Amino acid sequence: MRLTRYTDYALRTLIFVGLNEPRQSSIAEIARAYGISESHLTKVVHQLGRLGLIRTIRGRGGGLRLARPPAEIVVGAVVRQTEEDLALVECFASGACAITAPCRLRRALGEALAAFLAVLDRYTLADLLGGSDGIAIATLLGLPLPTPEAAERGEARRPVDVARAELAGRNEGGGTQ
Repeated sequence: MRLTRYTDYALRTLIFVGLNEPRQSSIAEIARAYGISESHLTKVVHQLGRLGLIRTIRGRGGGLRLARPPAEIVVGAVVRQTEEDLALVECFASGACAITAPCRLRRALGEALAAFLAVLDRYTLADLLGGSDGIAIATLLGLPLPTPEAAERGEARRPVDVARAELAGRNEGGGTQ
């Protein structure tokens, strides 16, 4: 099974926008961070907006924001909504095979696809953004991390902030002397 570049870009866009909250993101900065085409990304962002996953704000000071909390964005649902064709083999799409009716391969592949999507359904965008991995990804993407002072004031409580606080707590309590 291989996901299309379109779905890959959709997932990466959601990760970028989620890690950049509460700041607004732009298509240009997402494209630059990932080294991908702005024109292709524009189509992806348009669909993510139509699906209600991101909110687009036009005009000066505009940008992209998540339309829902990260915990409500299920990875499996995003894959289903952005993949044009989840038919692994021809018989899934048209049944144009001489052995379709009794074929055990078709049933096995159908079961495998269902298992693949079931695993993705167990993950939300919040799972992809959280923990020390979220900090590492934000750093690799060149996203500014909020200051500890901002976090203390309750500003910008993103999954990255929570992970940073968790790491700081571990380092304070379990550090070497």
